[in-house]
Amino acid sequence: MRVLLADDHDLVRETLAAFLMSEGFAEVRAVPDLTSALEQIAGETRFDVVLLDYAMPGMNGLEGLGRALGVARSAGRDIPVAIISGTTQRELAEAALAAGAAGFVPKTLASRAMVAAVQTMASGEVFAPISLLMQDQPVAEALATLTRRETDVLRGICEGKSNKEIARDLDLQEVTVKLHVKTLSRKLGAKNRTHAAMIARDSGLH
Repeated sequence: MRVLLADDHDLVRETLAAFLMSEGFAEVRAVPDLTSALEQIAGETRFDVVLLDYAMPGMNGLEGLGRALGVARSAGRDIPVAIISGTTQRELAEAALAAGAAGFVPKTLASRAMVAAVQTMASGEVFAPISLLMQDQPVAEALATLTRRETDVLRGICEGKSNKEIARDLDLQEVTVKLHVKTLSRKLGAKNRTHAAMIARDSGLH
């Protein structure tokens, strides 16, 4: 997996790049500003994920995100472009996602969660911290609304099982499992099954 990381803070950029490389990423190219990032996106390397610091030079808020997405489209590439930020404002996260970002990643995210976030976006899914997507509803309160069967299905998702495997384990039809996944995701405010699993794990569901 190839990642382009753009951040004007030398220590943050170098530390994050080194960590991602240590986790087995094929390449992490780090640049200090938006101009450099746009040049890399338009270049020969096909990146799997692009991470842009919200506050670095040239970004001008979310305008930089739009420019990056535009350059990617011009190059004929559908590259997930995400915003990384030192702040965790829900309004900013929602605005970034609405503007087409593949995710909103706080720099305060734990290392393992950061890797999971990059992998999630590279797979074509959207990432944002649970606390930001859950609105003002506590996670525990949302989990309490799940039926016993929905909870069983959620545990299966957390274990990395497919709908077919969960259906076999619970002696259900696969179409029934799909319905449970859709319903429990709605109750949890999850964007997809991966996000639902992250919510469950963060809440300590076993």
